[in-house]
Amino acid sequence: MSIVSTLISKLTPDWLAHYPKEKLGADIAAGLIVTILVIPQSLAYALLAGLPPQLGLYVSIFPVIAYALLGSSRVQAVGPVAITAIMTFSVLSPLAAPGSPAYIGLAASLALLSGLMVLACGLLRLGFLSQLLSRPVNSGFISGSAVLILISQAKHLLGVSPQGDSNWAMFLDLLYKIPHSAGPTLAIGLSALVVLIFVKSRLSGLLQRAGLNAGSAAFIVRLMPLVVVLAGTLTVVHWQLDRLHGVVVVGSIVEGLPGFAFFLPDSATIKTLIIPAFVMTLIGMVQNISMAQALAIKRRERIDANAELVGLGAANVVAGFYGGMPVGGGLSRSAVNVAAGAQTPLASIISATTMIAVVAGAAHWFERLPLAVLAAAIMTAAFSMIDLRAFRQAWAYDRADGLALLGTAGGVLLFGLEIGIGIGVLLSIATLLFRASVPHIAVVGRIPGSEHFRNVERHGVETIPGVLFIRIDERLFFGNLGAVELRLNQELANAAGIHDLVLVMSAVNLMDGTAVDVFAEMNRDLAERGIRLHLAEVKGPIQDRLMRTTLWSTLSGHVFLSANAAFETLKETADQAVERTA
Repeated sequence: MSIVSTLISKLTPDWLAHYPKEKLGADIAAGLIVTILVIPQSLAYALLAGLPPQLGLYVSIFPVIAYALLGSSRVQAVGPVAITAIMTFSVLSPLAAPGSPAYIGLAASLALLSGLMVLACGLLRLGFLSQLLSRPVNSGFISGSAVLILISQAKHLLGVSPQGDSNWAMFLDLLYKIPHSAGPTLAIGLSALVVLIFVKSRLSGLLQRAGLNAGSAAFIVRLMPLVVVLAGTLTVVHWQLDRLHGVVVVGSIVEGLPGFAFFLPDSATIKTLIIPAFVMTLIGMVQNISMAQALAIKRRERIDANAELVGLGAANVVAGFYGGMPVGGGLSRSAVNVAAGAQTPLASIISATTMIAVVAGAAHWFERLPLAVLAAAIMTAAFSMIDLRAFRQAWAYDRADGLALLGTAGGVLLFGLEIGIGIGVLLSIATLLFRASVPHIAVVGRIPGSEHFRNVERHGVETIPGVLFIRIDERLFFGNLGAVELRLNQELANAAGIHDLVLVMSAVNLMDGTAVDVFAEMNRDLAERGIRLHLAEVKGPIQDRLMRTTLWSTLSGHVFLSANAAFETLKETADQAVERTA
């Protein structure tokens, strides 16, 4: 018995083992509220992924519980999200008919493969891999995906069926068919869209000016999408818009709980989905950890990046076996969870448990929910995903980051999700290599009355005649040595009568073997020209390696602990030379 109790205690999450009873009421209330509010979202994102609507409800049960037990965030909520939904549709729609058994099987395989990858990264403590995507690339990917979501949902809003073998072709055909939109569908869809945009942008401020506190206003704003969904459904039912005017509705929703379907994808499926699963893994890692960190900062909590990956990976593995739709950490879902007053992951477990009751007996209430209203809800969320502010900031601060963001978004729109993010990563790497290959090098001097050295072009500094202090602000490797040599020769040519060259190495944290050879050759060349080469502020790890090279033993000058020590020594030598001349 003691062995069993010990095992249970080790498997019990810390938050559950030491659960504060005073938070139970808040977690129960939050769990119930979240269940009600995310039902339309779960249905919508399942349809966005090309899957039967009930699958969005299924993956809001056991995958949610898996993350709550294994993840480290107290309030992040996982489930169907827009990014994973549009990625699922983009990857699988060319392979099988959306909604078909083959398509559902591929979606389950995609969830399983990406889940196993994320889980492996968490178990191997590779949470740092989530930093491989720069923020501009991530923002560009999300913004491009958001535009794809808008295009994909516009057909439901307008009641048309655009054709085309690419995103642009479908978009152009959609524009052509706008005049042929179905009147009732367009009316109900646009009405829902206008209301939801107003709710998202203005309602909270109006309610607060009317006297409500910020918390109550935020809760009402979160509740309004459900109100719009219910209003749209009642409108369709009352006027029989689906039966008399062709308004497309969700349709039959299978009630009851499915069983777990354990399977292993065959080799052909793995070969087809391995790259999309990797992309989904990378995006999921970045999104989940970023969201968890943001929530933890606001709540003054800490998260474990590796535990987050274990939780997210386990959630997707469970989703592969139960529901068959990839899941992720959702911004809107987590915001609803926080706004509802969730304090611990118990709120998510209660939400998942309540969802079981919905799936078992209440799902049919949403069968006559118009797709135009769901499309309006999805499009409202997609509008907020287009991050123009991030582009303006990136462009103002660094054009290279701005181009990476634009390139990623454009690549997603023109060539698809996988190629789009590949373009973004390549642009980021190219930018990094370009910056490293053209290092910043400055001629420096000493600020009078201090030991600080600054760029002679930016500050009034003192220098020593015949002595040149140059600071290299980059690691030295084979890719930038040509630029370094060229700049040093230019500075020596511009300053006549130089007999001492001091390289300030305070910003150099790496010297590869090629750099050591080049500096050894430079040392010999300078010595032949009567110029001594000195090094100052060499970092310890680099000095340890240099001491084993011929450059160290043959250096024509000295190695100084600081630039100021070099300045004082060489200034004293210069003053003595002047005195001897006098």
